[in-house]
Order: sequence, then structure tokens, then C-alpha cells
Amino acid sequence: MFLKQYFKDVFGAVGSLLKGMRRTGYYFTHHKEIITQQYPDNRDTLNLPERFRGEVVMPHNENNEHRCTGCTACELACPNGTIKVITKFDMVDGKKKKAVDKLVYHLELCTMCNLCVEACPSDAIKMAQNFEHSTFDRNSLTKVLNKPGSKIMEGVE
Repeated sequence: MFLKQYFKDVFGAVGSLLKGMRRTGYYFTHHKEIITQQYPDNRDTLNLPERFRGEVVMPHNENNEHRCTGCTACELACPNGTIKVITKFDMVDGKKKKAVDKLVYHLELCTMCNLCVEACPSDAIKMAQNFEHSTFDRNSLTKVLNKPGSKIMEGVE
């Protein structure tokens, strides 16, 4: 009984292998069908889905203004400490007001889960379509998302 099942499994595996080899042979002899895209040659025509998550970015407008209020909701929502919000206090109209000094993003830790973007109440960060993150220097994977000299947009609270 055991030997019968063993040979049945072996013949099933050989049959499966031959079926796959037949498919491979067909594609080898019919060159008209394109099966594989030749990446990096297809960068101009590469279409990623709209929901693709590449990395977190902070959009700025033409006046170098962003929407981040420094509430640290993204930092709290991140499951592995990818985002660190460093705040400072500015004097606005004689009052101390909390402002973002740096929004540090550790790409090497990011799992692209999108929880930080979902948690942000002011839509200050979003997921970009970048996917080529390989580098020789690990330090280049740590990014400051807000641009130097940037400030919060008027009307964002």
C-alpha cells in the first residue's frame, strides 16, 4: 500500500514537470509573445497601480509650505518607529506655537503599511510611487521629509 502511493506520487511529480516543460518549450519556440518585461528598459512605459505604496513623502507647495502640524499622530500610528516628529516652539503674535522642526523618516525600517498616512489628520504625508530604494550607503535611507525653511500653510490647524 505504501509503495503504491509512493510510485503514484513520483509519476504525478514527473507529469507535472513535463507539463511545465511543455509550456516553457512552447514559449521558447513562439517568440512573438512577450512574457517578461525587461526592467530597467521599460521605465518610460512602466505603469504602477494608483494604490502602490513606495515610500512616505511630504508634499510642499510652491511657497515651500506643508500641511504638517506636528501632532505626532503618524509617529504614534507607525508600528515600528519609522517616523520621528521633532517639534519646536515658534513665537507667533506673541504666543508660543508648536511647529515641526524635522520630520525624520527611516525608509529602511518602513513596511509600507500606510498606517501613518491614514492617521494623519491634516493629510500632510502620502505614499509616493518610488520603488527603487537600493543603495550602497544605509545612511541615505534616513530622510528628512520637510524641506529646509519650510513652514505650515495658512489655515491648517
